[in-house]
Amino acid sequence: MSAARRALVTGASAGLGRAFAEQLAAGGYAVTGIDRDAPGADAPFDHLRCDLADPGAVDTLVGDLAGRGPFGWIVLNAGISATGPFEAIPPEAYARLLAVNTEAPMVLCAGLAAAGALAPGGRLVFVSSLSHFTGYPGAASYGASKDALAVYAKSVRAPFKKAYGVSVSVACPGPLRTDHAARHAPEGADAAKRMPPDEAARRILAGAQKGRAMITPGAGATIFALISRLAPGPVTSAMKRIIYDKLDRSVF
Repeated sequence: MSAARRALVTGASAGLGRAFAEQLAAGGYAVTGIDRDAPGADAPFDHLRCDLADPGAVDTLVGDLAGRGPFGWIVLNAGISATGPFEAIPPEAYARLLAVNTEAPMVLCAGLAAAGALAPGGRLVFVSSLSHFTGYPGAASYGASKDALAVYAKSVRAPFKKAYGVSVSVACPGPLRTDHAARHAPEGADAAKRMPPDEAARRILAGAQKGRAMITPGAGATIFALISRLAPGPVTSAMKRIIYDKLDRSVF
C-alpha cells in the first residue's frame, strides 16, 4: 500500500468520523481509525483505541501511528461538547473538552509531522465548527476549543505546504444529524434540520481534495458564516435565543 493510499481519522467509530472513515475506505484507502470506543465488527477500517483526553495516551499514539504512515489523508475530527450555563459545568469537564478538541489534534499534527508521517501531496483536515464564526451561548467552552483549533490550522497551512507539500484545510460544519448532537441539543430540537454526517463528510472531503483552506459544507453553513461576519452581534443574540434560552439541562 503506497503512502498516498493510507488515511487516518480520529473519532472514527461514530457520527461524522465514521462517515469520513467509510468514505475514504470506499475510495480505496487503508484507513486507521482512532477512537476510545470500538466501531463494531463491520467497520471497514483498522481501529486503534485511544482516549484523546489522556495526554500520555496521545503521546504513545503518535509513536504507534508513525509506523503506520505516511498518510495521504489525515482527518482530525474527534470532538466532544459541554452544554449548559457556563458556571454549571465542572472544571474537569472543561479540561477534558479542551484536551480532546484542541490539545490532541495539535499534538498529533506536530508529532506526525516530526515523525515524517505526512505523505507529500497529502491532505490534512482539521474539523472545527460553524461556531468559529459566531458566539455560542450555552456551549462557550466548545466554541472556544473549536475556534482555537481553526486558528491553529490556519497558522500551519503555509508552513506545512512549504515544508511537507501537504494541503491543510479547516472544516466548519454546522449541526449534524448525530447522536452526539441530539444529546446536547435543547429539548424538542428538530433533528431533520441537521445535515446527515455522510453528506457533510462528502462535502468536506471534496473541498479538501480541491485544496480549499476553509470549508463550510452546504449552502446553509456558507450563508451562516457570511452573515456572522457581517453582523456578529445580532447572530450571537439569535444563537442565545435558539440555544441557550431553550437549554433545560447541563450535559458534559
